[in-house]
Amino acid sequence: MFIEQPPFFFRMLFPGACWRIDKSRKQVYLTFDDGPIPEVTPWVLDVLDSYQIKACFFCVGDNVKKYPDIYRMIIDRGHQVGNHTYSHLHGWMLSAEKYQRNVDEADTLIGSRLFRPPHGHLPMKCFFQLKATYKVIMWDVVTRDYSKRMTAKGVFNVVRRYTRPGSIIVFHDSMRSWSRLQTALPKSIEWLKAQGYSFGRIDDE
Repeated sequence: MFIEQPPFFFRMLFPGACWRIDKSRKQVYLTFDDGPIPEVTPWVLDVLDSYQIKACFFCVGDNVKKYPDIYRMIIDRGHQVGNHTYSHLHGWMLSAEKYQRNVDEADTLIGSRLFRPPHGHLPMKCFFQLKATYKVIMWDVVTRDYSKRMTAKGVFNVVRRYTRPGSIIVFHDSMRSWSRLQTALPKSIEWLKAQGYSFGRIDDE
């Protein structure tokens, strides 16, 4: 549960970060990390289109540079984008200065006020610096679709067990998640809709 739904004490390490939105409404917020890549992202976009759902894609700057047409596809289809650093950093291993430079490099390609740190790790000094410029978006449910220990059914069960009103849910448009995502994403969307959830847009103002 510590991984799938971060506990209160972990959330308190990042005061002012957004973990969950509007608990009073039966609405969730789908997000996708680590893309864009041509093998997975277009498929995700097609699935979202088929259900008329908009999501937020937290993009790695290096992938945006490699695949600008895929990145443009996300925007052209009406989805949000966010900064996920340039090179998918492990933030606790770097100085705040190096981390900030990496975020800034991604910003030249992405230009979004939304930011999510890879792994939820970043230097605390940098977190407070970033808050002045970005809305830091964390998560309420991480599906663990990237884990080799998980099955597609296991990913779906995470969504079913931990989702609640206002949940920000993390999937990954990456090759590590691909074998599980193909089944788990449509099945999760169908279940959420059957439970009466709508799909919201993250405020980027």
